[in-house]
Amino acid sequence: MKAFITFEGVEGSGKSTQIKRLGDHLAEEKIPVLLTQEPTGTSIGRKIGDILFHREHADLCPETELLLFLAARAQHVREVILPALQSGKIVLCDRYSDATFAYQAAGRGLDPAFVAAANDYCSMQVRPALTLLFDLPVETGLERAGRRDARRKDPACADRFEREKLDFHNRVRQAYLNLSAAEPERFRFIDASKNEDEIALEVRRHVMDFINQQR
Repeated sequence: MKAFITFEGVEGSGKSTQIKRLGDHLAEEKIPVLLTQEPTGTSIGRKIGDILFHREHADLCPETELLLFLAARAQHVREVILPALQSGKIVLCDRYSDATFAYQAAGRGLDPAFVAAANDYCSMQVRPALTLLFDLPVETGLERAGRRDARRKDPACADRFEREKLDFHNRVRQAYLNLSAAEPERFRFIDASKNEDEIALEVRRHVMDFINQQR
């Protein structure tokens, strides 16, 4: 069985916590699984991520931002995602191409048609079979993210996207909702305002139902 499952959502939606919890559960069930993330799922991607997320890089133009994300994805697909899928593992990925359409196309205002063509080229048209969308009001998510960042030793290393204006984050959220509405067979909506344990059970249910259908 091959399954590529992605976790998407606005800042502070809790998807990174939930992907780890799901990964632990699948491992306990002896289901072969690989956890990864974008853009930092490879050593090259981590270097790209240092550029993309550092708050000192506020002057990064949207086109450069897009191409850096896509460069990381090209490496990620070839080095990590495809080999894992080909070996029969379930791949859980924290952000993937939907994030590019939400953040760079909708958030930054870049041409969606160009983003789609460039993403297809860089990703080798590898697409997720299931996507969990963690949704909550952007104000709530940013408040959560702010509390998390306050615990960092170096605040400058906190995600620069969190410093964007509220209308940027609202465009991102709406783009995610539009993507979900356009592909209801792929997306599963998660109310990220619930408590962590409730969400973990819902995530587990969606993913185990999907896995059982593939067997």
